[in-house]
Parts: sequence; structure tokens; C-alpha cells
Amino acid sequence: MNDREKNFISAVVYIFNDEKRIKKFLNMLIDILEENFEHSEIVCVNDCSEDMSVEYIKQIAAERGKNACMTLLNMSYFHGLEMAMHAGVDMAIGDFVFEFDSVSLDYDKSEVMRIYRKSLEGFDIVSASPEERGKLTSKVFYYVFDKFSSMSYKMYTERFRILSRRVINRISSMNKSVPYRKAVYANCGLKTENIVYSVKKEFKENKKIESKEKKYRCHLAIDTLILFTEVGFRISILMTVIMMLMTIFMAAYSLTTYLTSNPVEGWTTTILFLSISFFGIFTVFTIIIKYLQILVDLVFKRKRYSFESIEKLTK
Repeated sequence: MNDREKNFISAVVYIFNDEKRIKKFLNMLIDILEENFEHSEIVCVNDCSEDMSVEYIKQIAAERGKNACMTLLNMSYFHGLEMAMHAGVDMAIGDFVFEFDSVSLDYDKSEVMRIYRKSLEGFDIVSASPEERGKLTSKVFYYVFDKFSSMSYKMYTERFRILSRRVINRISSMNKSVPYRKAVYANCGLKTENIVYSVKKEFKENKKIESKEKKYRCHLAIDTLILFTEVGFRISILMTVIMMLMTIFMAAYSLTTYLTSNPVEGWTTTILFLSISFFGIFTVFTIIIKYLQILVDLVFKRKRYSFESIEKLTK
């Protein structure tokens, strides 16, 4: 007991319809915190779960509340992972803060302390990634992000991470809102590290991704690529080059038609050219409008998140 760490540790856990996994995860997390730290807290962020997740969280708090400091943060409506976790981190008071984006236990519990000890070596952000890099859609997203981003930090699929208080303070001073935490963390200028772990052989993912979560992830991916990469700019350049080549071609065609035949015969091609031109113009306008929409959300919309209630489950 005397060898337990003196640092105050906060663990922020994202919960959305996780009734089948939440009890096992919280018991594991409480065991780790009690065994290794003198002072700790767990902040469960309930993103409007529609199952028994909240009841199970309260049950765990009642059973183990004597030693575990637990808080339940109930969001007013479905915010999605990024904003909900932002709310949870804002409530955390620890010297170090664990972010658990999922309660999937595809790793051994020793990985949690491995990540913590790595942070003590001077890394302000240490993340844990599985050897299996995730679904095809995730691989495509990270590939595009890395290819079109100027960040030297390479992005991975991550299960959880630990942040120093210095990271949290810096991010708060840099951004009024955090649309995609991993990209902001990578761009904060502090020392980062990624640790890869072996996925447990007996692990089986049994949670079905619901439609609202799929829709949220899709919108988040699009916003992230536009905001943090040069995808929009590259598309604009590509359309400009295509339009330039089409202009040259049509100029040559029009001149040839004028010199060799009746110009009326080029009417179909001209209409085709105008159609492609308008398509290119509207594509560029769409990208510009998307940029403006994101800028308005980040700069002018001061309301970042709202939650319904805060329940102190243990003292």
C-alpha cells in the first residue's frame, strides 16, 4: 500500500449503450486504481444511453463506493464521442487523466499501468493502439489524414490514452472547442508516444454500432479531413487543373470547327463543357461553404456542450 503512486489520477469513460460490457470494465478499472494510486476518480460520461448502462454504473458505485470515487455525467442529448469526452475531461481534476473512448477490453489490464509509467518518462500524451488497426473505413480515414496533413505525428486507431495536466491546460488555451481531440493533441507541440499492444485472443466485439453513431462518425470524419488536412484545397486545385485543360481543349476544338466546318455542329460539346464547368464551380463552392460552416461552429457558436445532471455517486 505504501508503494502506491502519489499523483491524483482521473479516468474519464465514454458510455453509450454499453450495458453488456460496463460492469466488467468498471470493476477492472477500479481494481487498477485502488491497487496503484492513493487518490483517483472515475468520471462516467453517459451520452444518452437507452439501455441499462446507467443502472449498472450506479450498481457498481453502490457495491464499491467506499473506496472508488465515481461521478456520473449525464449529457442532455446525444453529443457524440468527441464533445462528450470534452465535457468529462473538463470535470476531471487529476494530475493525469485517462481517456477511455470505449469500454472494450481487448487488452490486458496491465496495459493501463504500462501507459501510465511511460508517461512518467516525460511524455505528456501516451496512447494505446491494438496491433490490428481496425476496420477498412478506419484505415482509409487515417491513410487520407496522414497523407494530406502537415502533422509529423502519425494517427492510429486508439483504445485509450493518458494526458498530463499540462496538455489539458494547453489545449484549453488553444481552442474554444475541440472538434477532434486526437488531431488537436497531435498538434499541441508536446511530447507524445504511442504504444501498440497485442489483442487478447479470447476477445470478441459484441457491440452493434447504431445508426446515430454511424452518422456521427461519418460527419466527424468529413469535418476532420476538411478542418485538419488539405483535402479541400487539393480538390480545388484538381478541379482548377481539369477546368484549365477543358478550356484549352474547347478553345482548340472551337478554332478547328470555325476553320474547317459549320460552328453550329459544336453545340452539343459546348453544352457538355458548360455542364462540367458548372459542376466544377459548384464543387468549389461546396468546399468553401463547408469551411465557412466549420469556422462558424468553432468561432461564433459559444455553446460547446450541455449536460442534464451531475450525480455524485460516492463521496
